[in-house]
Amino acid sequence: MKKVAIVLSGCGVYDGAEIHEAVMLLYACQKEGAEVSFFAPDIEQADVVNHLDGSSAKGGRSVLVEAARIARGNIAPLSEFDPARFDAMFFAGGFGAAKNLCTFAFDGDGCSVNPDVERAVLGMADLGKPQGFVCISPAIAARVLGGRGVRLTIGTDASTASALEKMGAKHVNCAVDDYCFDEKLNVYSTPAYMLASNTVELFSGIFKMVSAALK
Repeated sequence: MKKVAIVLSGCGVYDGAEIHEAVMLLYACQKEGAEVSFFAPDIEQADVVNHLDGSSAKGGRSVLVEAARIARGNIAPLSEFDPARFDAMFFAGGFGAAKNLCTFAFDGDGCSVNPDVERAVLGMADLGKPQGFVCISPAIAARVLGGRGVRLTIGTDASTASALEKMGAKHVNCAVDDYCFDEKLNVYSTPAYMLASNTVELFSGIFKMVSAALK
């Protein structure tokens, strides 16, 4: 049984992990027979958003504590992630990936990446193990692996693709039901809710990506 890590960035599309994408990743991994472990950085969220009306909400929230909602409490701080113990790693999308795991939502191509996230991505890359990035989370790969010329996709949005390429990545336009594969770096990516209008479209691309990464 392959061991897979899924990295979350909180809970909720506007300030954390996109819940549908996280669940689809979990389902796809388990359908492929993998044992899944959840991780998230033990940090405060960059902001808190009222998901009912999109307004800013008062008070801070913990990325790890909020992500535990999706993981049903079975989650560990990303600082404890050991690349040697896992066969693959996947990142769910959602604004949290671009706000909490990195600062792409605020800083664009000048963004920085959370140190634990960077260590995890580099650790898997150095071991040649597969990594999958969903929705906007390829921005993380672009920043961390852009110097290695990583190929990836966020779908077809030209402005976002341009920002990723400014970080050294090679962007590939991709349909919602497909994925991009960088054979050299063993990096997978799929547009998910960057293009999807429903969960059927969402699952198609995620499942294809996960199946290919875990074959």
